[in-house]
Amino acid sequence: MIVRSLPLRESSYRAALLLPDFLVPAISSSSASKSFSSTSKCGSRIGSAPLSLPEEVHLRLLEPPVGRKMNITRRELTKKLEIEGPLGKMFLELPPYMSLDHNKETRKASLSILDRKERKQREMWGTTRAYLNNHILGVSEGHTAILRLVGVGYRATVEPSAVSVQPEYPGQQFVSLKVGYSHPIELGLPLGMKASTPQPTRILLEGPEKEVVNQFAARIRKWRVPEPYKGKGIFVNGETIKLKAKKIK
Repeated sequence: MIVRSLPLRESSYRAALLLPDFLVPAISSSSASKSFSSTSKCGSRIGSAPLSLPEEVHLRLLEPPVGRKMNITRRELTKKLEIEGPLGKMFLELPPYMSLDHNKETRKASLSILDRKERKQREMWGTTRAYLNNHILGVSEGHTAILRLVGVGYRATVEPSAVSVQPEYPGQQFVSLKVGYSHPIELGLPLGMKASTPQPTRILLEGPEKEVVNQFAARIRKWRVPEPYKGKGIFVNGETIKLKAKKIK
């Protein structure tokens, strides 16, 4: 039987003694915190995953020069990693709290941090590992981007010289686009990148740096962004667009 004269601010133990048995589990379960997810918490393990090095790729850790000054800034403590392969040489900066374990016999490399409880170190752990993996693939196999030109009269060529753009370095090539403007669009290739046109409506970009390849592909795409009514534009790496229904008045 419920006693109604009791105040509501009494302890849960006191209320459990006076309430019926079928109401006690409901009160005890409501006070406990509930989680929206039924899965256990598990942090990302991308940073601790080992990296496989091809035989032609070599890693070398360049220690920062330590001067006589006692106050050394965070920037001076940053270590630089050299990745060398058949397609070139690249560098990656490692934070001071990160170290590299390189086993030359098994051709394996892994990254480790000082404190796994610190959020900043965990975030940079996986990010740095992803950058290192991209550099290893870049100097060994290279990164590519394929662009498709969809539209009537759209075509592209690779030219050794340009009319409207001055070369930034000797031997620079230019991608010439004819995508519906009154004049051709000429874009100079970044240093170390190659471009070819297997078909008049296809552009193949190759280079060791993934960021540079994708950034240059975005520059080309900017001149004709795919539109959703006729499906015309410049598409990058299998990009698709959902066509909209035509507006009929």
